[in-house]
Amino acid sequence: MTFAWLAFFDAILAIAMIGAGMVGAHFRLTAPFMGFQLFALGFLLSIIGTLVGLLAIFLTRTPQSQAGRKRAVLATVVCVLIAVPIFLTLISSRKYPPINDITTDFDNPPEFTYAQQLQHEPNRDMKYNKTKYADRQLQGYGPIGPIKEHLDPAAAFARVTEVAKASPNWTITYTDPATKTIEVVATSKLWHFNDDVVIQVRPAPDGTSLIEMRSKSRDGIGDFGVNARRIRHFFDRVALARSPTDQNPATDEDQP
Repeated sequence: MTFAWLAFFDAILAIAMIGAGMVGAHFRLTAPFMGFQLFALGFLLSIIGTLVGLLAIFLTRTPQSQAGRKRAVLATVVCVLIAVPIFLTLISSRKYPPINDITTDFDNPPEFTYAQQLQHEPNRDMKYNKTKYADRQLQGYGPIGPIKEHLDPAAAFARVTEVAKASPNWTITYTDPATKTIEVVATSKLWHFNDDVVIQVRPAPDGTSLIEMRSKSRDGIGDFGVNARRIRHFFDRVALARSPTDQNPATDEDQP
């Protein structure tokens, strides 16, 4: 039956597109965003296959028209198994705001210097847009502020640099000891998306240091909460790197 075959081919194409997208991006056979687009196409095909498969099952409900029913059922099950987990993931991601630039300081965010040279679009504006992002960040993630280190800026910068070097899938691309700034490219495990990170150590009035941070995605509009988690996880790593003699007292400023 025609609809049963259509559903069957949709299921095969959905598997092929999703597999090609994931494998291609992970093994750098294609650009990450291209791989993700293939994955999205596979998801769309699985939805179409589910609808066509259900129609085919309905049309083959009578004994006289059961040719192709098993094929329709198989295709529908495969498409549902593909579509439902992805759909649930998309639904759960609605809690994240549609932004991809997170910072610990809205008024004076760390700015990128070297990262401008690494963008897909050479003229991409890397300046922080407070009007566009600040309110949405607060609504979506709550306060994400700097952490205080009870060290002078030079010592705090050394610690931050060591923690950044040890962070998985991070590559330091730029270091400026004069401004106590480092820039990093953070690469996702599966898709190999590259995000840009800038960390700056600033002197505090009491002789301690504040660690300010900003994380910005190169692709897409939203980020599924990745940039906010990255900042918080990095601050956790910095806290774990403290020695017993310089453990900071608990303050509101210590945690994002």
